[in-house]
Amino acid sequence: MKDFMFVFRNDPAVMAGMSPDTLQTSMQKWMDWIGGIAAQGKLVDRGSRLANEGNVVRPAKIVTDGPYIETKESIGGFIMVRTESLDEATEIAKGCPILSAGGNVEVRPIIRM
Repeated sequence: MKDFMFVFRNDPAVMAGMSPDTLQTSMQKWMDWIGGIAAQGKLVDRGSRLANEGNVVRPAKIVTDGPYIETKESIGGFIMVRTESLDEATEIAKGCPILSAGGNVEVRPIIRM
């Protein structure tokens, strides 16, 4: 078995523009999807949603406010799954609710140090 990280990217303005009912429905879809992965024994880490604000440390230890979204796409969160292959992890990612909101899922193998 191998571990994979799903990195969720979306346009933060899409979520900000959702009505409370739409947001509630979206959150239920996420809970159902992640719950289904957990029920299969393939969820390694539930991950978290990431805030839009923070700091960026650059070379020479320069700290700037950020991260600033230079495109319409921002990392919104992540989870980790354990599957037999990249293909299997990718199939699971195809069920992610973010896809119906115009976002995407980056599927990356975890290389343990």
